[in-house]
Amino acid sequence: MPGSGVRAAPVRRVMPREQVAEIQRSRLLAGALGALEEFGYAGTTVGRITARARISRRTFYEMFENRDACLATLFEDVVALVEGEVAAAGLGGLAWRERVRGGLWVILSFFDREPALARVCVIEALRGGPRVLERRDQVIGRLAGVLDEGRGKSARGAQCSRLTAEGLVGAAFGIVYGRLLRGERGPLTELFGELMGMIVLPYLGASRARREQLRAAPGPVAVVGVRRAPVELRGERDPLAGTGMRLTYRTARVLECIAGEPGASNRVLAEHAGISDPGQISKLLRRLERLGLTVNTGGGRFSGEPNAWGLTPLGREVAGRLSLLALDRKAAA
Repeated sequence: MPGSGVRAAPVRRVMPREQVAEIQRSRLLAGALGALEEFGYAGTTVGRITARARISRRTFYEMFENRDACLATLFEDVVALVEGEVAAAGLGGLAWRERVRGGLWVILSFFDREPALARVCVIEALRGGPRVLERRDQVIGRLAGVLDEGRGKSARGAQCSRLTAEGLVGAAFGIVYGRLLRGERGPLTELFGELMGMIVLPYLGASRARREQLRAAPGPVAVVGVRRAPVELRGERDPLAGTGMRLTYRTARVLECIAGEPGASNRVLAEHAGISDPGQISKLLRRLERLGLTVNTGGGRFSGEPNAWGLTPLGREVAGRLSLLALDRKAAA
């Protein structure tokens, strides 16, 4: 109440443990992507992934059974992104040829926009473990299923078999694979007309195939509202980006507590973060201080007074990012 002299308790927007884990997972997937780019599938080790992600091996194994499980998750996330963009293109009600045309354009456009992710899908997937290869086969099967509908579009198409569709998908992947492997600079969308002609030919004949080769390409693909890549794959919204600090649940809790209660002591911060060992909270706070995120405004051990922790401008910025992420999480729930 006004004039009562009682200070209202600060409102904290706590970042849930699950959200910290989500960001750590994204960092690991980004580390896996970077390691694949530099070392290839065979040279991508857990150590190289965690070093790039600045995440401990212990945390890695809490999230993934092994290296192949992490790389399989990366592949599945990339496939989900492509599938999301195809779904967002609204091709379901179109005629077969227009659906194939629209889907092919979306996929090639995605690969041009995300070349590193394209190499995961097309090149590294061939070198993957059983889980990756199984998922790749599922993707190939789904694409072949779409093309196989062409058998019902003409008398010529009726003479084709399921193997025709599988061969067309394999041929298209082979052409894209060669381009990516050679590192050719031209956009993959330059292949669009020729690939469409190749796909249409066995089902609709040479005349229709030629028309497809000569048709103008569709316009740019709209990506608004489409599910985006994992946080770190796009370099977005990592609260501790640029600080060199590993994001843990306890780190997030400590920063949020200082933001809500400037001048909080080690004991208060330890209780808020769930840390029972005084040595652990002291070590964490010293590291945050060295990184320029916090400042001790109390007497501490030199005068016998308790520590009193505040945030630096950089620390306030990081705490603000944490609060925004917590709000986003709450709004999405």
